[in-house]
Amino acid sequence: MTKERTTAMPTLLITLVLCLATSVLHAQGSAPEMDPSDVEVANDMETLEMELHQGCGSAHHVMEMLHLLEEKLAHSEKYNFTGDMIETYVFNFMTEDFGGLNLSSNMDTKPGGRDKKFKHSMNFPADLMEGVQAQGVEQRLVYIYIHSPCIFQDAHNSSVLNDDVQGAFLQSGEVVGLSHPVEIQFWHDMVLDDTNATCVFWQPGASADSTGSWSRAGCKTTHREGTVTCHCNHLTYFAVLLEPHTTVSVAQLMLLTHISNIGCSLSAAATFSILLIRCFSRQQLRDNTTRIHMHLLAALLLLNTTFLLSTPLATSTKELCQVAAALLHVSLLCALAWMAAEAFHLNRLLVKVYNIYVQQYLLKICLFAWGLPTLLVVAIFIFRRETYGYYIIHTSEGYQNMTMCWLTSWLAHYLTILYAGLILIFNTMVLGRVVVILRRTQQPKWQARKDWVTVLGLTCLLGTTWGLVFFHFGTLLITQLYIFTILNSLQGLFVCLWYITVYYRNKMGSISDTSR
Repeated sequence: MTKERTTAMPTLLITLVLCLATSVLHAQGSAPEMDPSDVEVANDMETLEMELHQGCGSAHHVMEMLHLLEEKLAHSEKYNFTGDMIETYVFNFMTEDFGGLNLSSNMDTKPGGRDKKFKHSMNFPADLMEGVQAQGVEQRLVYIYIHSPCIFQDAHNSSVLNDDVQGAFLQSGEVVGLSHPVEIQFWHDMVLDDTNATCVFWQPGASADSTGSWSRAGCKTTHREGTVTCHCNHLTYFAVLLEPHTTVSVAQLMLLTHISNIGCSLSAAATFSILLIRCFSRQQLRDNTTRIHMHLLAALLLLNTTFLLSTPLATSTKELCQVAAALLHVSLLCALAWMAAEAFHLNRLLVKVYNIYVQQYLLKICLFAWGLPTLLVVAIFIFRRETYGYYIIHTSEGYQNMTMCWLTSWLAHYLTILYAGLILIFNTMVLGRVVVILRRTQQPKWQARKDWVTVLGLTCLLGTTWGLVFFHFGTLLITQLYIFTILNSLQGLFVCLWYITVYYRNKMGSISDTSR
């Protein structure tokens, strides 16, 4: 009997251990089942993400999907989702226990996560519940962050900062007239102020078929370096509306584009013809003045060609557009540098008293006018390639904006304008000195007319018409754009005509001197 009990005890212990192990393994192997409503929300989020990735062809349908998602999130206990283009958070709390809340987006603001430390955020004040009458009731706050231009499209196809939209709402109803506003922060790497960026909220259309619009009512804008902070007294969807600097209509933009294309084509054909004739000419380029003229024509040919290609290549890949933008940038810098070289050489001829020889004179000018701009653009392209890319020219209608390959960085844009401004100031001073010298000389009227024609030619040669870019404001904006486009697109043609006139005038002068 004792032996049987002794044998049964280990058997009983083994059986208990096996039962416990089986129950533990069963508990570990069975994952907790998701709530059916959460599964449905997850599916809706993934579907919405797929729709946003496909583009903006079905904006109305995407807006309907967002409204359905809002309703499901408002009845979800707790659900957080972070995708590529949309992010949601749901918070539950008691009305009397709410003491304020600060939410930040976990979505990368740029591909690669380089700016991940800079997160968009929304700060809810403690008195968010001041309009809610029911106490002791559980409230549900839903936060939605969207990174897409496809959902909130108004009739003007307005652009918002980085396509970022932040929104929030309470399950109990709308929140308006807060004494302490909601604070919404948007990060950026642009040059913005009150003139070109304003906080707005989305105002739905009157009917299901009507388009909504962006409104500024109830929102104040604060600008800091790299940040736009919105203070709004209600809850809805918020963004930073970008105001285009120009108010050019679609018709005016199309006309300016045609003028630019025709002028640049004529200039490119004229400069190419002159360069081709000089290449096959038996007469060698002996003087530095003519050589500098040829280099300027080559730079203008490159500038006109790259400008004509910048718009068609905007429909190509991003990498090819960046290359086209870099070529256009270096062409502009080189052309301006050769205009400065023309002014420097002209000034040297004016003040030249003794026959001073400068060793490797033309080589040094080439290093300045070709070398420095090329080295600068290559360095930017290698280390900051995102400086170049798609540049959108906004119109007043908005839907028919134009895209070209150009600078996308405001810092590079302003530095280029500063570079052009310094060169134009120097060239204008040299041109003014020529005018002063011509006025001091006592000459017959026919000779004075020829001198003033020379001044007009020098105006094109030195590129002083590019100075019109600094008068890009006010009521004369449209007129200035037409004058700027006509004169500068035809600059290559004008320089060629001036060169031909001077060449034949010098040739006729040498023939008359020989006949004497």
